[in-house]
Amino acid sequence: MAKRRKRSPVELKPVEPHMCDIPLRLKILQRLPFFTSLTAQEITEINTLFREVGFEAQESIYHAGDPAIRLYVVAAGIVKIMRHALNGQEILLDILTSGEFFGSLSLTDDDTYSDTAIAQTAACTLSISKSDFRSILARYPTVALAILDITSKRLHEAHETIRQISAHTVEERTAHTLVKLAEKLGEPHDVGLLIQTPLSREDLAGMVSSTPESVSRIISQFQKADLIDTGRQWIAITNLPRLREVANISD
Repeated sequence: MAKRRKRSPVELKPVEPHMCDIPLRLKILQRLPFFTSLTAQEITEINTLFREVGFEAQESIYHAGDPAIRLYVVAAGIVKIMRHALNGQEILLDILTSGEFFGSLSLTDDDTYSDTAIAQTAACTLSISKSDFRSILARYPTVALAILDITSKRLHEAHETIRQISAHTVEERTAHTLVKLAEKLGEPHDVGLLIQTPLSREDLAGMVSSTPESVSRIISQFQKADLIDTGRQWIAITNLPRLREVANISD
């Protein structure tokens, strides 16, 4: 069994104000799935509607129940999407990195956020108001169509998540979540493919839709089987092909 290390190998990259400069803003906006049909000139014009907003590590961006009045895009840094369970526990739903969006895509006036967004690290975000986003949809029909496709895809993913919870074991779901996190956040390290963000058992349990006790037991099993190496709030994948097999993920 690999020895637990007292010091976490996770190294969060610092985010400075200059990391959200105009070239990065344009690059990030062009990559958004609902803006890919637009020209460089149109992206430049749309960029003027987005406001740059910076957050310190662990600072809240919005809370569940707040009026859903803005759409956000991560330009630099890491953002956690959380939900409060009935018992008051905070459940981690997703970890977002550069180029991913969150917040409100709805156009109704009485919507509220269903989740809470917190900056995991210092983060630079681009934000647009609901009214300005409406003006973009009115001006560019291809963007409106893309939003419909994205909304439909998210609904399908929500149904798929429910299906996985009922059809797959906690072990399979845990392996699947670790593989996806490794694909998004994994960086080569001497401990393995290190998931480059602090990750507690409670965080992982929320993403797997299980209990911290069950996930801890499975993490210990994965470590004994040399699939992962782990310590306090960090996990590295040491045998990705085998972990994919456990997760029933085909190439």
